[in-house]
Amino acid sequence: MSEPQITRRTAWIAVGCVTLTMMISYVDRTTLAVLGPKVSLALDIDDTAFGWLIAAFSMAYIVGTPIGGWLIDKVGARRGLVVSLALWSTVSALHAIAPTFAILFGLRFLLGLAEGPAFPGSAQTVQRMLDKGEQSRGFGVLFTGSSLGAILAPIVATALYNVSGESWRVAFLGTPLFGLLWIPLWIRATRSPAARAALDAPAGAGDTHPPVAAFLRDPVVVRALIGIFAAAPLMGFVQNWGAKYLNLTFGVDQGAVGKYLWLPGLAFDVGAVVFGDLAARRPGSIRVLYAVSTAFAATITLLPFAHTPWVSIYIASSCLVGAAGLYTLATADMLSRMPGGIVSFAGGVIACAQSLAFIIVSPIIGATVDATNSYDTAAIALGAWVIPGSLAWILWRAESGLRTPASPSAPS
Repeated sequence: MSEPQITRRTAWIAVGCVTLTMMISYVDRTTLAVLGPKVSLALDIDDTAFGWLIAAFSMAYIVGTPIGGWLIDKVGARRGLVVSLALWSTVSALHAIAPTFAILFGLRFLLGLAEGPAFPGSAQTVQRMLDKGEQSRGFGVLFTGSSLGAILAPIVATALYNVSGESWRVAFLGTPLFGLLWIPLWIRATRSPAARAALDAPAGAGDTHPPVAAFLRDPVVVRALIGIFAAAPLMGFVQNWGAKYLNLTFGVDQGAVGKYLWLPGLAFDVGAVVFGDLAARRPGSIRVLYAVSTAFAATITLLPFAHTPWVSIYIASSCLVGAAGLYTLATADMLSRMPGGIVSFAGGVIACAQSLAFIIVSPIIGATVDATNSYDTAAIALGAWVIPGSLAWILWRAESGLRTPASPSAPS
């Protein structure tokens, strides 16, 4: 008896659902950044300490993503994502009762652990459900989830803050509700025998994990990690420091940041979809596309010349168009060459690299702002940082020593 075939409609519905997963994870993790000015005031947190709060999530995420990816490869994305999302929604809601910096730091760490399986499980879904020729496009759509979350977080958190009588704690109680709504949607979307067969299947005998050291030495993996390290600090700067930047530089009140911070997230969406689609249509032009993405990303160096909040937001949005292109192209190139049974683990390593970059950069940004009372130095340094890593990715024609994966069943 032949295995059930995955229809194209079923495949893309599943991709849409994991895109929502990434959206929810980013709403929950970036709500703190949106409410940063009020949380910092209420708990007496300076910018250096706030940088460590951002790093706390990343410290846990750097552990949680490869472990989560390994677990997803064992139990499958269909069940693994439900458990992960239920856990992190609970931890996110507990932020509302944090009385001190230390407790909030611990909750950020737990949130990073609980969200660990999110991207690996989503990456596995894209790789297993879509035909190889559509995977670049699928990863482009997947990355829009994070930016949709970045769009929604300032809008939702600010609205909850305003309607609750300016209570930042209420906002932390409201945002986890998205997760509770997602779980039945995912169960329904993946109920078909074909989807269950694809997403519940553990790694097969021919898809065993290589030794971690060998995996991390693989040229394609190293090249992808260089690309992620180049782009991640830019995304973290805009998403994690946007509200505090607007407040310090232009005096934008906590209740008004939402009307500005939605645009960079939308720009990231545009960049991810456009560059992912172009890579699928013109796979031979990926290095040219990467160079164009780099040029957009480096526009963050213009931030010191912004004299109004909207000009600064336009610059940040241009930067995130480029960062989205770098993320999408580097990720799709790497994961398309991975054996099918280790795609979740490989996706976890990519997310781990992003977290490591946040751990290193966030406290440095905070200390720089405390020392200079300005974000100008950080913006210029981050714009310069992206160039050497991007050049290395473009010029290095790396070939993987790992087994090339077989294409998943083509959607009919």
